[in-house]
Amino acid sequence: MNGHGETGGFCTTCVFGLQFVPHGIDRSLLDELQLVMRHVGPFRRGAVVFRAGEPLRALYAVRSGVLKTVYAGSAGREYIAGFHLPGEMVGLAAIHAGRFPCDAVAVDTAYLCRFEFRSLTALTARAPAMQEQLLRLLSRDIGSAILLAGDHSADERVAAFLIRLGRRFAARGCSASEFRLPMGRRDIANHLGLAPETVSRAFGRLQQQGWIRVRERSVSLLRADELLRLAGALLPA
Repeated sequence: MNGHGETGGFCTTCVFGLQFVPHGIDRSLLDELQLVMRHVGPFRRGAVVFRAGEPLRALYAVRSGVLKTVYAGSAGREYIAGFHLPGEMVGLAAIHAGRFPCDAVAVDTAYLCRFEFRSLTALTARAPAMQEQLLRLLSRDIGSAILLAGDHSADERVAAFLIRLGRRFAARGCSASEFRLPMGRRDIANHLGLAPETVSRAFGRLQQQGWIRVRERSVSLLRADELLRLAGALLPA
């Protein structure tokens, strides 16, 4: 692919390359999929890709940068449901009701692939394997939200967050144990249902134990085995 233009094939991290090609989906269908795809961006930090209540006209895949999905909570509070890395889909939660239930906001400068929903639906109707993969991605999003619910300590939540983030980076050919946090502590705290100071103290305790090393936003998972043990039920089997 040439830069961040609006033409060309799928990115090396594209969700359709990562999810569909290994499952043997016909290449001609992937070629058709490119015809309903448009490259959009840049979306600078804080820019809104779509807002809650807007009708579903397109789904998005992150090409570069990171998005967060933000839901309105009680008393005007907002809740960050998730962060979306390169190669991941955004907007799947809108499929059932036909409207986006949340805002999608750029965490840092992001470039996206935009897939016109009607055309995508018509295409997946002809390819059950492609439709199955989209449903699998949707169920994974729902499962991630469930994993963060419940009565768990700050250390458990932070350990699970770091392990899961490392796994997602590894799925994109990056290191699972050495990475840069694209989001700040305040956003992490919001996502985990904790106060920012609580998250900072949890990072500090994990570092004092020698399980992680943190330098500004750069993180090294030094004892992934201990983090896995601590995270326990917050990680999928």
